Amino acid sequence: MEKEYDVIVVGGGHAGCEATAAAANMGSKTLLITMNMGTIAQMSCNPAMGGVAKGQIVREIDAMGGYSGIVTDKTAIQFRMLNLSKGPAMWSPRAQSDRWLFAQEWRIMLEQTPNVEFWQDMVTGLITEKGAVKGVKTSLGIEFKSKAVVLTNGTFLNGLIHIGEKNFGGGRAAERHATGITEELVKLGFEAGRMKTGTPPRVDGRSLDYSKMEEQKGDEHPSKFSYHPTTKPLINQKSCYITYTNETVHNTLREGFDRSPMFSGAIEGTGPRYCPSIEDKIERFSERDRHQLFVEPEGWNTVEIYVNGFSTSLPLEVQEKAIKQVAGFENAKIFRPGYAIEYDYFPPTQLKHTLETKLVDGLYFAGQINGTTGYEEAACQGLMAGINAHLKINGKDALILKRDEAYIGVLIDDLITKGTKEPYRMFTSRAEYRILLRQDNADVRLTPLSHKIGLATDVQLRLVEQKQKSLKALMKKLDNSSVTPDETNTYLSESGTANIKQKVKISNILSRPQVNIKSFAQAVPTISSLITNEDPTVIEQAEILIKYQGYIDREKEMAEKMTRLEEVKLNEEMDYFQFKSLSSEAREKLNSIKPRTLGQASRISGVSPSDISVLMIHLGR
Repeated sequence: MEKEYDVIVVGGGHAGCEATAAAANMGSKTLLITMNMGTIAQMSCNPAMGGVAKGQIVREIDAMGGYSGIVTDKTAIQFRMLNLSKGPAMWSPRAQSDRWLFAQEWRIMLEQTPNVEFWQDMVTGLITEKGAVKGVKTSLGIEFKSKAVVLTNGTFLNGLIHIGEKNFGGGRAAERHATGITEELVKLGFEAGRMKTGTPPRVDGRSLDYSKMEEQKGDEHPSKFSYHPTTKPLINQKSCYITYTNETVHNTLREGFDRSPMFSGAIEGTGPRYCPSIEDKIERFSERDRHQLFVEPEGWNTVEIYVNGFSTSLPLEVQEKAIKQVAGFENAKIFRPGYAIEYDYFPPTQLKHTLETKLVDGLYFAGQINGTTGYEEAACQGLMAGINAHLKINGKDALILKRDEAYIGVLIDDLITKGTKEPYRMFTSRAEYRILLRQDNADVRLTPLSHKIGLATDVQLRLVEQKQKSLKALMKKLDNSSVTPDETNTYLSESGTANIKQKVKISNILSRPQVNIKSFAQAVPTISSLITNEDPTVIEQAEILIKYQGYIDREKEMAEKMTRLEEVKLNEEMDYFQFKSLSSEAREKLNSIKPRTLGQASRISGVSPSDISVLMIHLGR
């Protein structure tokens, strides 16, 4: 067994899998060490990928050459595009996945990736020398040497599981926790904290009465996540269902609050604000008499159901009594109780934008160890850590995505610049340039960048170039072709928009918010003939560009203005305490975070515009 590698990745969750794939595909000899080879890419919580802002991240990972989009397409059981009633900046793809197939497909893809090796063991410590990482130590007493190490430990670092008054060590239900790493990192000077998250009970689908619930079908014409032609949209889909809690459920749950570890103080960590437990929801939103529950199948061939929205750590008997008071759940049988888990994390202000730690050279953190929550947030961090680990050990420039280039860039910049004291989840509202960061154009934004560093393939780049060529040609046709009042006015009247009195360019009509290109083409043969053989993704992008070009141009202009601040580099060794004109809070925050650029400094909480002016004067600007 070889014991020397270019990159070692610790942890086989979503971050670890993407980190392994990225480093290996770029040419690094990569070792993935995980405590259980049977749970690689396990969906620990809900069996779904994507959602609001998260779907954009999966598309970005795919555009960069990552695997999450491909795996999701191959194992999806339902696909929906969320927020279609809103503007295209908000459209977000989401897929319900087959939990078992998802993990299986991930492992198959990793096993078929050149340069990847595996080892099942617990990493208990790091090998460091003169401020740089040199490898890892395992519980079996083995030392593996490497040029870079990526830690993606998820919820396993000193993980503690709570169900009512009972608690026991574990990183996930029925899996042991990881020990040793936190203590060693603290000795090296890192600051650690505690966070918590939770999961709902899983129930037997055969015991539910779906006639009392609202059916939630997938899209009639489903799309897919990956831009790669090897994956295909779903033909058959499984339905999800919606039901609601009620006052009786809430009263039953309240009876157990004094036995809840969250309310008794047994859990120290901060929980996710945007994915609260059912106890939290009842407490925080006491004016509501019901809360929505999503009844989600775990796969094609299983009866196990995930009760999304019923996350809890209450005693089992309270969970059982309360869930049977939900409509459709009167005879529900629980397979696995809900539980809370608290775990160690490391405030991400201790990292550089590459996700390399400031304290130890060659050591990278990705995923929940950085205080994030969600598969997608973890996966994109793993991707970037794997990329930058490979680039660093090969003496190449780092790849840092900017806030106007990707949601991934927003996420990492938020973590590094602002830190987080509660589990961080991505939302479209966190991105100031979200009309530039749409789900439909991730390939155009990111594939050329990724191809340049050797990750995205020649095939991927050619697909993007062909798409751009087709888009340009279609836009030209729509700009140069016209329609007459006779063929168009009936459709315009029915759509609630003004008739035309003379020939008008098709692009002009399409710029109206009431006009949809698909229905327009069904009503007007001239339009239909122009788009009949076009790729649906090209048609969608053409319509978005026609309707929103003004907004897109305005955001590009704003981004360019901010880029000027991003181009003003700051000395990362600068001692900000020497600047007496800065506020005391600014001196403290700037010294702690050590921003790379003036733009980053301007986003640090507690640094005011006047503080930025002081820095600009110092820099001679």
